[in-house]
Amino acid sequence: MRKFIQLISNAVLCSALLLTTCVHAQISKQDPYAMIQQVAEITFKRVKDEQQAIRENPNLLKAVVREELLPYVDYRYAAYKVIGKNIKKTTEQERKAFVPVFRDYLVTSYAQVFTLYNDQTVEFDPGRKLDKQKIVAVNTRVLQPGGEPIDISFKVRKNRKKNEWKAFDMVAEGISLLDSKQAELSSIIRQKGLTHVTDMLKEKAERDVVFKQDEQ
Repeated sequence: MRKFIQLISNAVLCSALLLTTCVHAQISKQDPYAMIQQVAEITFKRVKDEQQAIRENPNLLKAVVREELLPYVDYRYAAYKVIGKNIKKTTEQERKAFVPVFRDYLVTSYAQVFTLYNDQTVEFDPGRKLDKQKIVAVNTRVLQPGGEPIDISFKVRKNRKKNEWKAFDMVAEGISLLDSKQAELSSIIRQKGLTHVTDMLKEKAERDVVFKQDEQ
């Protein structure tokens, strides 16, 4: 059940952050609530419209995510969160090598869960007044036909220097996906080093995107 929730949640995260190039200028990063909702509405329509091409070449999802999603994800901040307390055991060179690989790993991971898209409906809680918060949660519910709704909270962080918001984590049914990834990799970083984890994620990032039913 937890794995299912994570897969669906990741798919929704991609959908909630992704948008087409032609509307980049129309989506403001100054309002995290409006940004998430606007991008979600555009993305669901785009993925639905391009299903035939995606079915023929699932790796097209990698290009879509890389070109359209990354501007709205603070992958560097997320990468450093994954390193966590192990940062003192790493070098600057190792961290510089890790961040782009972690980015590519996210691209492949998000592209893969996009294959689960099946015209789900997402409801958004109203936005709240922004004061001096550095991190806010954008709460949503994923409506599954014939199933219970899944509560998902997107964590969005403000970069005060750039005065813009970007997503870096989500909490699905009380489970932080970033914390889960940190827990998974922390002991490996500690025991085998960040370079080992970088190589491991690089291999995963290079995998093809596939529809699971096509593997059977």
